[in-house]
Amino acid sequence: MKSVIAVTVVALALAGCTTGLSNANLEPIPGSITYNGQPRTKLTKSPVGSTFTHNFRRWNGDRVIETYQIQPDRSLKIIDRRIIRDWLTFGSDD
Repeated sequence: MKSVIAVTVVALALAGCTTGLSNANLEPIPGSITYNGQPRTKLTKSPVGSTFTHNFRRWNGDRVIETYQIQPDRSLKIIDRRIIRDWLTFGSDD
């Protein structure tokens, strides 16, 4: 009986894990800093690997929060995107 409980606990713990691979290659969307390509100006004073966020609204009013990371060649990579839906639409956040 104890082994069944232990297996169930381990299965539930693993079910809650995520690998992060779904966010590995986020494509820019309208409003993203990198939507029309990389910005012309480079962030030369910021250390490589540092991150910052950018907030904007999509065409339908949803708020988007993107996190960027500065790459070794000083380009920007989107490493995370949160979409916060309007509470009136009763949708869940992404």
